[in-house]
Amino acid sequence: MTHLHLVRHGPTHAKTMVGWSDLPADLSDTAALQRLNDHLPPEALVISSDLSRAIDTASAIQGQRRRLPHNPDLREIHFGRWELRGFAEIEAEDPELAFAYWDNPGDVRPPQGESWNDVRNRVDSAIDALIATHMGRDLVIVAHFGVILTQVQRALDLDGQQTFSHRIDNLSVTDIALEGGSRSIGAINHLP
Repeated sequence: MTHLHLVRHGPTHAKTMVGWSDLPADLSDTAALQRLNDHLPPEALVISSDLSRAIDTASAIQGQRRRLPHNPDLREIHFGRWELRGFAEIEAEDPELAFAYWDNPGDVRPPQGESWNDVRNRVDSAIDALIATHMGRDLVIVAHFGVILTQVQRALDLDGQQTFSHRIDNLSVTDIALEGGSRSIGAINHLP
């Protein structure tokens, strides 16, 4: 059985859409990081996206675990021209597109950005490659809100709107077990 332990990076405190921008994580809550480290299997492999907020969070909880190279396919949603802009500003500019993107995630794209289906395909391919290479292992994957939601959607077979109803807090862990062709969810958004 392969176990995915999907960890959301530490907070950036940004009040805007943060996708591919490389903002640092606030890792000052050392008690929360220690609880997370203690919660994760000691023999797990650790991997993160290539953005510093995920890399630094992975380093903070790695302990004695073996680290795999950073993977750019585990990046957050690419928000294109919406990047680092507030929702109110985006909505004022194009309310129909903003509503469509969040209310019916699928093929709708922000200008020069990725659709939800684009993100899902990118992340699914990266996760499948990790599973194939490390079958039967525990994998700690330090990534982003959108990345974690893609795997919740996949495991629970949800539509996009149902998927976005799940909360994924910073420094939370979402557990997914894979056996044969089936996936089962343990905890979603667990804060150890």
